[in-house]
Formats: sequence, structure tokens, C-alpha cells
Amino acid sequence: MQTPILAEGAGGAVARPFRTTATEFPDRVISLRIAPELWLKRMVIGGFDRVFEIGTSFRNEGLDLIHNPEFTTCEFYRTYFGLEDLIGMTEDMLTGLADHVKGLVASSLPSLQPASVYTNAPFGRIDFISGIEAAILQPLPNLSLPDANIKVAKILRDRSIALPASPTLPQMLDRLSATYLEPQCQKPTFIMHHPECLSPLAKSFLNPPNSQRVAASAELFINSQEIANMYEEENSPFEQRRKFLEQNSHRTGESSSFIDESYIEALEWGLPPTGGFGCGIDRLCMMMSGAQRIGDVLSFGSLRNVVSLRRATASR
Repeated sequence: MQTPILAEGAGGAVARPFRTTATEFPDRVISLRIAPELWLKRMVIGGFDRVFEIGTSFRNEGLDLIHNPEFTTCEFYRTYFGLEDLIGMTEDMLTGLADHVKGLVASSLPSLQPASVYTNAPFGRIDFISGIEAAILQPLPNLSLPDANIKVAKILRDRSIALPASPTLPQMLDRLSATYLEPQCQKPTFIMHHPECLSPLAKSFLNPPNSQRVAASAELFINSQEIANMYEEENSPFEQRRKFLEQNSHRTGESSSFIDESYIEALEWGLPPTGGFGCGIDRLCMMMSGAQRIGDVLSFGSLRNVVSLRRATASR
């Protein structure tokens, strides 16, 4: 599928979009997409049981060794595909791809140095909340209560972990994951069942071990870098509206987080049980080639290289 890159709103993730205007609509703010997710799920609602897109998304945020404001992703959505199906498919795809790359290195591309961390499936798994509780040696507060933000902030301060610039509950939980869970993910490892506030587009449930509301989700990390994200899609328009409202309450600065009424209306027509998968192609190429910088797998480098090229030409 080919979905819109320009639209009046940017949904499918919480990120700061690039904004512009269109000659045809001078009084409206147009955004470049930050993810194709909501468009692809509309296609599923329309009757396509399997859809995918490999395309570019844009986020007006930081630029470092593994992030570029312009990046390529592969997303797919398949009806009647659960979380375990998504995990199994991801394991098969990556182990098969790694074996293929090893064959290329041995036969015709000896200069490639792919990451040598791939093991046979199954990959490792870490439960998000249980993993953090084991690391900090105390239970997390009930993350659905209004005072969760205050209590999680205290956990960070007590351990001398710097609070995020915008200390919302999702960002503080993400900081805990980056501190305690992601460093454990040198070999391929799924971080499972994120708190509901971190995955507002995923179905959620009450997790029996800790009685927390968590998402039916998994993120694959390799070398402590996120490679893929997958979850069972929320298909209740009522639950999705509630989660959009909660997501909007965590909005900071210019991040795109709005209630997409047209998507909620589309859900009212009925989204079958659906599994969704997203993978960063640029970062996957880094892993398979052994590149240390995202710019090394882009034809003209990162945005910094592209901007510098224009300046260098202009100064001549």
C-alpha cells in the first residue's frame, strides 16, 4: 500500500512532526507523517486482510548515531494474528536474514561485518514491569492511578537518575527501561507487555502477576537498540478514545498527540483482531552491515550531511 505522507494531522506515534502549508489550503497546517499506522489500519477496516508499506516517515526531533529525522520503516498489519504469531514471524525473519547475510559475507561481500549476536530462536524475553521491579528491588506503584507520576519520579530521584526534560509518566517509564532493561538486550531480546500508557494503540489487559494494566506488545532489541515493535491492535472505538485522551494528557511541547476522530469513526465500522509490526529499515541495515552510524547506510548520509553539502556548495 501507499499511504499519505502529507495530512492535516500526524498520528500513529507521539513525536514532533514537520509542519508546512499547502497552496490549496493556505489556512491549514499540514504535517508530514510520523508513522503510516493509522492509514494502514484503515485499509484493514476496508477489507484488506494483509497490508504492508515500506516508506519514509519524518520526525522533527534529535539526530544522533542511530536517529535521523527522515527514516524508512516497514509496517504490516495482518488480521487474526496475535502477539505470539508476530514474535514467531519476527524470529524467523531475522534469523533467516542473518543466515543470508552470513552467506553473502562468505561468498561475495567479505567487507561486511554484521553484528555477531544472532542466536537461534527463540529470542530472549523480559517482562517490562517485572524486569524493572527486579532491578530496583521494589514494586512499581499502580500505574493507572493519578499519583503514579509522582511516585515514579521519586523512584528516579532516589536512584540519582536524571528526570526527562518533560517528566511525564510515559517518558519516565521509558527512562527506567533505558536504564535497567535495554542494557540487558545485547543478544536479540523482546521487552514484553509495556504499561498501557506506553502503547496507546495496542490492546491491553490486566497482567495477573502484578495486577497492572499492560499492552499486548513486544519490542525487539539487539545490541541495546530497538529494531522492531509489534502488538495486537486496539479495535474498540471506546477503548481507543479513552487511550487517546490519556495520551493527550501526556502531550508535551510540539509533540503530535491528538484525538483522531476520523480514525475512531473508522473503528466503529469494525477492525478485526489484528496484529501489527513495525521495523526500522535503516537500523536493520546497520545491524546487518556492521555500520556504527545511521548515516553510513544512507546514500547521502544523515540530515546533517545533507545540510552541510548544501552549505559547502553555496560557499564556493
